[in-house]
Amino acid sequence: MTYEQQLSADCALVENYLKTCFADREPRADLYDAMLYSLLAGGKRIRPVLALESCRMCGGDVESALPLACAVEMVHTYSLIHDDLPCMDDDDLRRGRPTNHKVYGEATAVLAGDALLTAAFETIAGAGGLDAGRLLSAVACLGAAAGSRGMVGGQVLDMAGEGHALSLAEVEELQSLKTGALISAAAELGCIAAGGSVKERAAVRRYARRLGLAFQIRDDMLDIQGDEATLGKPIGSDARSEKTTFVSLKGMEACEALVREKTEEAKNALRETFADPGFLCWLADELVQREK
Repeated sequence: MTYEQQLSADCALVENYLKTCFADREPRADLYDAMLYSLLAGGKRIRPVLALESCRMCGGDVESALPLACAVEMVHTYSLIHDDLPCMDDDDLRRGRPTNHKVYGEATAVLAGDALLTAAFETIAGAGGLDAGRLLSAVACLGAAAGSRGMVGGQVLDMAGEGHALSLAEVEELQSLKTGALISAAAELGCIAAGGSVKERAAVRRYARRLGLAFQIRDDMLDIQGDEATLGKPIGSDARSEKTTFVSLKGMEACEALVREKTEEAKNALRETFADPGFLCWLADELVQREK
């Protein structure tokens, strides 16, 4: 199986699992419709793939990591719904479609995001095939990454920084929390599902943190030179919001070099610990060369 085929197989596993998550729930007005509208809107599924492949690399059963992988995607989706709200980035398009609040209204969009966040932890708690110790570790890992010490903390810094000149260190801290924390948690959750050692978990975190930084720098670059039709969202939003980015601080050429540097650091973090990190090294290269 090629790496491309492996990626497609992972995405299919995730997609099929997500489609069944709320199938047996009693209707709550249009709440579940709103949740699924964003959850099943496509996307690269980077975070769940990282969880599945980290589990595989650590010698675990990929199926056992699937609930954890999909829990991360629920948290990611909730963050996108809230991020698009008028009180945040006020975006009209996401993945080429109207954003959640444009379809279901602001109140339902807020509640859909809230419901996806709580469903993520319900999904982990109900996962079969993993002992209580691993499930507890998974909850702690995802909770730290999603909350005030991670993604939410980064979003607050992002909003506070609008209209202000930030230093490179401040931008790195902001993005390591807002984007990097959940990417790191996704990879670590796969390691947890596999029963990985302390050394393996540390290596996976190093990989994911550097990958998250490279990913965000590329995202900043695409916000300037990307194609709106390809991206499925407007470009130039950072400039309109007067946000300090890696590009505004360092320029495109320096950012291109930094992407390559961080990607190599990410791959080396795995090569130093694992015998066969091939897929995750390939994935790192694919993600930082993306056009959307």
